[in-house]
Amino acid sequence: MRDTALVIMAAGIGSRFGGGIKQLEPVGPGGEIIMDYSIYDALRAGFNKVIFIIRKDLEKDFKEVIGNRIEKIVPVEYAFQELNDLPEGVERSADRKKPWGTGQAVLSIKGLVDGPFLVINADDYYGKEGFKKIHDYMVNEMRDDGNVYDLCMGGFMLVNTLSENGGVTRGVCHVDEDGNLLNVTETYDIKRAGDGLEALDEQGNPAFVDIGCHVSMNMWGLPVSFLNELERGFPEFLAGLSEGDVKSEYLLPRIIDRLVEEGKASVKVLETPDRWFGVTYKEDKQTVVNSLRSLINQGVYPERLYQE
Repeated sequence: MRDTALVIMAAGIGSRFGGGIKQLEPVGPGGEIIMDYSIYDALRAGFNKVIFIIRKDLEKDFKEVIGNRIEKIVPVEYAFQELNDLPEGVERSADRKKPWGTGQAVLSIKGLVDGPFLVINADDYYGKEGFKKIHDYMVNEMRDDGNVYDLCMGGFMLVNTLSENGGVTRGVCHVDEDGNLLNVTETYDIKRAGDGLEALDEQGNPAFVDIGCHVSMNMWGLPVSFLNELERGFPEFLAGLSEGDVKSEYLLPRIIDRLVEEGKASVKVLETPDRWFGVTYKEDKQTVVNSLRSLINQGVYPERLYQE
C-alpha cells in the first residue's frame, strides 16, 4: 500500500485563537472543529499521515487546540508557511503583508512526503466521498513518471457549495466528456439570484455561471513530483510581479490551469455528490452545526469523533 498524506492548509488562520477565528470554531457536539471531520474522513478513506501547514508563531497554540490530539491516532508533521521563506536572493517588499498563496503553502511540505498527497483547506467540510475517491485514485491509478503530471481533484457541484449568507469565490471547472479538467476559471461573488446565479469575473465584470457546473474547492490529489514544479515556478512568479504589487498570490488553481493548457498536466475530476459547507461568514456557523447534527443523526458520524 502506498503511503498517502493528508495536507491541511491552515497558515491563514488568525494570530489569536478563539475570539472568532473561523477555522477553530467548535461545530461538533464534542467541541470538534471542521478539521476534525476532514481528518476523520481521510483516515477512514485510507490516508495514513497528516501534515499541517501553519505559521511558526502559531505552533504552540495550534498543537494545543488540535495537533496534540491528532498525534495520538496518526503520524503528524508540521510545515511552516512564512512571508520571508523566499528563494535565495529574493527579498520581500516591506509593504507585503499578504501571504504568498496556496502554491507557496504546498511547497513548504517538500521533504516531508515521498508519495502522493491530498491538499485541502482547513475551514472547509468536504464530506466522505471525495476523500475515498481521491485516495483510491492516488493508490491505484496515479502515475508519477515526471513527464506529464497526473493529478486529480474533488469535483463538487456548484449548487452544493453556495452560502445562504453572501457571495463565494469558486474555481469554476470546464470538464471534458471523459472527466478530465480542461481549465479552471476563478469566479467571484457567486450567489443566488432568482432561479439562477450572479457572479463576477477577475475584472469585476458580470460573469455567467451554470449552477450545474463543477467547481474546485482546493481538494487536489498531487504526485510528489509536483513539488518540483512548484519549486521551479515560484521564482518565476516572483520575478513577474510588477513593482509595488503586494497582493498577487502564487495559487494552486492558476498553476494547475496553466500546466493543463501547456499539456504538462492532466487532471481527473472525481465528482462528489457531497454538500460542502464552511464558515465563510459568521452567520454560516449555525448552518454548519445543524448540518453536522443531521449527519450524526443519519449515522454518518458518531456523537463524539474521538473517545478518550
